[in-house]
Amino acid sequence: LKVNDACVNGTLNVLNEAVKAHVRRVVYAGSSSCYGDRPFSANRETDTPVVISPYAVAKLAGEYYCQAFNSAFEIETVCLRYFNVFGPRQDPNSAYAAVIPLFINWLLAGQSPIVFGDGKQSRDFTFVGNVVHANMLAMEAEGVCGQSFNIADGRAISLLELLDCLKNELGVNTPADFRDPRVGDILHSMADITSANRQLGYAPQYDFRTGIRLSIDYYKSIAVTSH
Repeated sequence: LKVNDACVNGTLNVLNEAVKAHVRRVVYAGSSSCYGDRPFSANRETDTPVVISPYAVAKLAGEYYCQAFNSAFEIETVCLRYFNVFGPRQDPNSAYAAVIPLFINWLLAGQSPIVFGDGKQSRDFTFVGNVVHANMLAMEAEGVCGQSFNIADGRAISLLELLDCLKNELGVNTPADFRDPRVGDILHSMADITSANRQLGYAPQYDFRTGIRLSIDYYKSIAVTSH
């Protein structure tokens, strides 16, 4: 009920007020969760959604409301499906903390990063600067209203590869703490960003390793500040 109220009713409120205020266009922050746990292949916007959590249902409902408002009222809407966003200022202490800030903070503290399962599960990690770039493009692109677009790096990286990258950048060799897999975890997630490239002009501005280095610099800075 809480996730429905925040995501569905919250989106509906924004759209309703946008219409009353004569806003030209609303860009909606969608989610890759709408694809569910598919066999390992690049997810395309034309794929049938497979929702496996209340959050995924709520985010997809927000997309449908955007499409409906685009058709029924004089307002433009564009939906962006973000894939595993990371970067500076992401809170590692949040109950919803993503894996990258958690891993970095554990390694900086000399603690073993917790990995659920064998670490071969993979994600399309997307640096926040690329998401900002996509939002700016979606504000002005022509002929894209009422549509949804994947916003990602366009390649998958396993948790083991992520850990190796972080260890190399930090100059540490702390072993991982492997634990039993979590029920409901998606094994693989990767985006096809062809449509966003063709219609929005989107291409990642920051590669994965650059994003990792900028993130590490940030978490190092707040670790020093907190001490």
